[in-house]
Amino acid sequence: MLLLFSLFQFDSEPKPGDLIEIFRGTYKHWAIYIGGHEVVHLIPPTNPAADLGPIGDLLTLFDSNTATVRRQKISDVVGSSRFQINNLLDDDRRPREPHVIVRDACRMVGQELPYNAATYNCEHFVTELRYGDAESRQVQTAAVIGGVAVAGVALAVLGAALFSSYNKDDNTRRHHK
Repeated sequence: MLLLFSLFQFDSEPKPGDLIEIFRGTYKHWAIYIGGHEVVHLIPPTNPAADLGPIGDLLTLFDSNTATVRRQKISDVVGSSRFQINNLLDDDRRPREPHVIVRDACRMVGQELPYNAATYNCEHFVTELRYGDAESRQVQTAAVIGGVAVAGVALAVLGAALFSSYNKDDNTRRHHK
């Protein structure tokens, strides 16, 4: 279920336990709504590279090996970014009870957790709270895109090698006639 809402004005009021997807340009940040216009989220420490804008944000994500669980007002987390309610796995998995999600999220506030952009990021954190299993669709999508890109390059290299070999054989036949 995807419900868009604009900054500070909800089309549909999020419910405790809902996943909030925040669009940061080159990546998506995720938080879990706990009520009272507050969210809990996993965030790497601020990195000096963050001053470089979206590229700096990415450098921070890939340069961090730990992150902190924070409880903040949604407006402070979202800033000027677009965001939406996105309980992305509800069609495939049964969410845990909202009070359990909120309780567990609040108990984790202040904890420092291992962080890896590919294996345990903010999306893994919120899906684990909501569904009991950590999953990141954006990591899966990136892996598929990366795999397709690698396959495309491999095919191009193979094609070039075959073409080169064909031309070499053709030139050899012409010179022997």
